[in-house]
Amino acid sequence: MSAGACRASRGFSLLELLVALSIMSMALGLLYQASSGALRGVGDLDMDQRAGVLAQSILEARDSVPAAGWNESGRSAEMNWQVRTAPYETPVARDVPAAPRLHEVRVLVEWESRRGPRQLELHTLLPQQRPLPGERR
Repeated sequence: MSAGACRASRGFSLLELLVALSIMSMALGLLYQASSGALRGVGDLDMDQRAGVLAQSILEARDSVPAAGWNESGRSAEMNWQVRTAPYETPVARDVPAAPRLHEVRVLVEWESRRGPRQLELHTLLPQQRPLPGERR
């Protein structure tokens, strides 16, 4: 048996094993980071969706705005929310007295996440409540 054939049949050297183990440990570390990042992303996405549902449910609580406006705030499911309105002028509303008045509605939802403070803001237009019969406008 020659020296080259004898050397090839002995197996891996210690240096080769150390290199293989270090490559495997780096690959496992990267895999762990990627999977934990994906889990954090799923958690953040869940909070974003909850904030959107909260903002939409606040908007759907009313189909019109009182003449004095709608200014309200509160806390729900670890999220702070506030609603603010302002009159929204249109050329039609100025020219046609019977046209419904519009209000710009702004819903702001704020919460804390791993990445720091986050917020979601929705804007829409809602009509002003019509006065009750016999009530002055």
